[in-house]
Amino acid sequence: MIYHAPLKDMLFALNELAELPAVCALPGYEDCSVELTEAILEEAAKFAEGVLAPTNRAGDAGSRLVDGKVVTPEGFADAWRQYVDAGWIGLRAPQDFGGQGLPALVALAAEEMWCSANLAFSLAPMLTLGTVEALLHHASEELRNTYLPRLSTGQWTGTMNLTEPQAGSDLAQVRTRAVPQADGSYKLSGQKIFITWGEHELAENIVHLVLARLPDAPEGVKGISLFVVPKFLVNADGSLGARNDVHCVSLEHKMGIHGSPTCVMSYGDNGGAIGYLVGEANKGLAYMFTMMNHARLGVGVEGLALSERAYQKAVEYARERVQSRDIGAADQQPVAIIRHPDVRRMLLTMKAQIEAQRALACVAAAALDRAARHPNPEEKARNQALLNFLIPIVKGWCTEAANDITSLAVQVHGGMGYIEETGVAQYYRDARITAIYEGTTGIQALDLVGRKTAADGGRVARALIGEVRRTAEALSADAQMARLAEGLRDGAERAEACVAYVVDEFARDARRPAAGSVAFLKLMGLLLGGWQMGRAALIAKERLAEEGADVAFLSAKRATAAFYGAHLLPQVGALAASLLDGADAVLGCDDAAF
Repeated sequence: MIYHAPLKDMLFALNELAELPAVCALPGYEDCSVELTEAILEEAAKFAEGVLAPTNRAGDAGSRLVDGKVVTPEGFADAWRQYVDAGWIGLRAPQDFGGQGLPALVALAAEEMWCSANLAFSLAPMLTLGTVEALLHHASEELRNTYLPRLSTGQWTGTMNLTEPQAGSDLAQVRTRAVPQADGSYKLSGQKIFITWGEHELAENIVHLVLARLPDAPEGVKGISLFVVPKFLVNADGSLGARNDVHCVSLEHKMGIHGSPTCVMSYGDNGGAIGYLVGEANKGLAYMFTMMNHARLGVGVEGLALSERAYQKAVEYARERVQSRDIGAADQQPVAIIRHPDVRRMLLTMKAQIEAQRALACVAAAALDRAARHPNPEEKARNQALLNFLIPIVKGWCTEAANDITSLAVQVHGGMGYIEETGVAQYYRDARITAIYEGTTGIQALDLVGRKTAADGGRVARALIGEVRRTAEALSADAQMARLAEGLRDGAERAEACVAYVVDEFARDARRPAAGSVAFLKLMGLLLGGWQMGRAALIAKERLAEEGADVAFLSAKRATAAFYGAHLLPQVGALAASLLDGADAVLGCDDAAF
């Protein structure tokens, strides 16, 4: 199960499609450059391939809870030490607190490698960086100075504690209580579930971000506050003090990502866990959403990364497995299955979606950087709106596709894919959670039709559809891309009709667009992915005309784009029909009929 970081494709997406040079020119990113990025990613590839990837199979055996302590899989502790010592966790952490302050676009490429190499391991730094984001933007100076330096370097790790047994995704039902103390701290009591890396001994301390209610808090989401609750209390000089009253009481037995301990956390079993209020009371949910764009983009990258790893495994097997003659050939000798048309279709279905998703994720990351750093307020606002629109698409489309792509990887292996020893089944199992956590696909789709499309009258959606049309027009003179150009034109028309439907119907009866919201999300993912494939095809054609061009790589780019146009974009029509004409079928079925 060898993993090779797809550096060429990553750098193409960063430089050509996400315009890395322009991102590096933003205020605060001047120390970054294309050359530095290439050097960083080359080293990241070595680390992912040589250190993290070898731990993935052992991680599938899972973490264990022994006498209240989580024992992580073999190799994880050593990999974490190397990861921290090399400074990888601090790529996008703020420089003021010991991080490197690189653009999210650069960090995204490295994070894809960590997720491909070992998804379960990668969740610890992802959540730690989310904790950094929330504290950086909302915590007091005292809390920032106490926690951010050690979080930014990986000396400590962070978690998000949102979900409770009775609440699920409905955070209005949060019941964990926080009682004010005379010294300004709070004592928390309650239980949280599904807490990723909630307990372990890889790092010296764990900083929990916990949603809880004050005694006088209003009901619903308006009464939720955010608290820092460390595993070990921190003394005034920064040293670690007493163990806090927060404990992991059990680990979930999961379908996948076994190496990542998913904890049931209990607060206040022995008098109350000491916590500290972040920002203002009753604004905790809004503060948590600060980290949601990063987190949801990160989970989209997880889906993409698992798809990449599964694709590589499938290609490796298809080259090695010899079975049956080449159909239509006179030679009766069996050939490698990569020669069989349906295997090629499966591999290209995987490859084309992965390239489109990587490109769209990079475009979203570049928008995140511009929204944070662009000197022009109008450009900042435009990119924030673009980012807000793309986030549910990247999260939902990439993770739903990961279920299909990792399943195809099993299918390429045939019966051997169903046997655990080949290893490909692990990617299939690991992928399943990505479409669930950080907001299910249904939640992402409701966000897309409601807050991101209907709320602004479809303005951002229509602007993106205009970009699709411009790319289709540019492709019209390219004979090899005729089907892609046609698919983009047709897809733009159908998407326009869908946006009008969402805007009009959401105001009249929100249930109707909600019934087709996942179809709309997938439609926009496929269409905007096709837009990126069209851009890639045009750029590859220009590069092929240059002296010293990488002919094999650029020609493969164009061939993959042509496949996308012929085999994937036609799905847009069916998805549009589901949204435009399918609401009655969903809503008209009586509850008793189920």
